[in-house]
Parts: sequence; C-alpha cells; structure tokens
Amino acid sequence: MRYLVTGGAGFIGSSLVEKLIDRGDEVVVLDDLSTGVRSNISSYNKIQFIQGSILDKNKVESVISECDYILHLAAAVGVFNIVKKPLRSILTNVAGAELILEAADRYKKPILMVSSSEIYGKNQKVPLSEEDDRVLGSPSKARWSYGEAKAIDESLTFFYHLENKLEIKIVRLFNTVGPRQVGTYGMVLPRFIDSALQNKPLQVYGSGQQIRCFCHIDDVVKALLLVVDSRKAIGSVFNIGSNYEISILELAERVIKVTDSKSEIVKVPYSVAYPEGFEDMLRRVPDISKVKAVLGWEPQIGLDQIITDIASHRLRS
Repeated sequence: MRYLVTGGAGFIGSSLVEKLIDRGDEVVVLDDLSTGVRSNISSYNKIQFIQGSILDKNKVESVISECDYILHLAAAVGVFNIVKKPLRSILTNVAGAELILEAADRYKKPILMVSSSEIYGKNQKVPLSEEDDRVLGSPSKARWSYGEAKAIDESLTFFYHLENKLEIKIVRLFNTVGPRQVGTYGMVLPRFIDSALQNKPLQVYGSGQQIRCFCHIDDVVKALLLVVDSRKAIGSVFNIGSNYEISILELAERVIKVTDSKSEIVKVPYSVAYPEGFEDMLRRVPDISKVKAVLGWEPQIGLDQIITDIASHRLRS
C-alpha cells in the first residue's frame, strides 16, 4: 500500500510512518513543519517527503491522487498554540480537513481521520464513550476552539461516508505520550520530564487535581494500524487511550520518583500560565470497550515505563 500521512513529521505521525515502513508499505508525508520536525523521519529512505500545507489545494489534490490510503493527522495542536492563536487553529483544522476530504472523495481514497478527546469538552461523565454528548464552554473561549474544529472534521468525515459512500474511519486520541514528544506546546508529561532531568521545578498549573489518562505512543500506533487494516472499522469512531487515571500533581510526583530527580513541585495559577478566561476540565477518562470488543486492542505499557522511555530518549538526544 502507498499511504499518505499528513502531519507525518510530527510526534504521532512520525511514529506511525516508522511502523508503516517497517511492515513494507510505501509512505508519502505531507507536513508544513509548523510543529513537526524533519529529523523525525529523515532516517527512512523509503519516504517521499513533501513540505507543504494541507491548505494548499493543488498540492493536496496531487498527493492524494497518487496514494492508496490517507491517514490525516495534520492539525494545529497543543494547548498553548490553541489559546494563543485560535483563529489559525480553526482555519487549519477545519479548512484543511475540508480539502483533504474533498480530494479523498473525488479520487475515492479511503481515509482515517485522527480526532481528539477534546471534542468531549467539559463533559464530566466517566468514562466517556463514543456516543456521549459534547459539553463545551462559550465559543468566545479559545480553549474550546480545537474541540469545535475537530468535531466539525468528524461530522464532515462521517457524512462523506453516509452520503457519498466514502470509506472512512475515525479515532479519538486521549493524551498520547512518548519519545519525540516535546513540551513546547503545552504537553504536560514531556514538560515535567525535561524539568526533572535538569532538577528544575516542575510547574503544575492550577490545583493539580485535574485527572488524565496517558497512553504510550507504541500502544496508540498499534491501535491505529488495527483500525486501518480492519473492514469492521469502516464508518465507525473509536476512542484510543489508556483508562489508568492519575492527577497532574500525582503525575509530577511520579516523574520525580522514576527519574530520581531532586526537583520540587511548584503550583502556577491558570491566570499566570494561560491567557485570561482559560477553562479546563477536572477529569477525562476514555471508555475503550468498543475498540477492545471490535479489534481486540487495549494498552499494554504502564506509566512508569512511559516515563522511563521518554527520559531515556531525552538523555540520548
């Protein structure tokens, strides 16, 4: 198969590209390198790399026409990016997905749309299943613009399938972490580990009682490939993530313990860390029973190993 991976130089995209190459597939990467890094995929000779934007209609049309399958991961990502540049985030995520889907439909190429747990917004239900309602804050709050955009992407994808019979699959990722991920755009775990390895204070935003679940990139990529390869997944959406819960404060403590760091923990108010009006959700846990039942997938790598893998990668880099 010849796969197009949009955003293929990013953290998740490059890890997916690596596994596709390892199993003998051909890969074309389209990435504007706004958050991706060329070195993530530079060691793979079998990759055709195209530097460009998913907003470039001619380039999108050209690469899709020559591929067998589309894996759409390109997006404006990271909490810092979203709250500081919400307009760019919305335009990139919505308009980009529109162009990708239009071309996929025109050339009848199957597509995997990679979405996010952010679409659930402030819904406090535990765990969150694929059919649960979305509960969002005011549209004037930049924090929710990413979830709104990804929900539109999902709707567009689903209705291309319903009305035009396009072969589609959708996944919603919950806090994917691992080597190559950077903390520059607000990702909490690599940010903590970078500080711990330098014995610098770990900055916990807000109370630290926010509860999240973290899933190793290797587990996530296995899930993505299972979805891609399964006929049973056509027309469906799947939550992909770990259901092991931990508070952000406990996460900081765990990082310090596993890395044997001398760092201290410092709490930073949201008003200092983010622009005025930032909102967050207290708890977000995925229901992964559907992907387990349909595809037999569940995460295998525990949190301590995740921390160790990220720290080891940092020390080698």
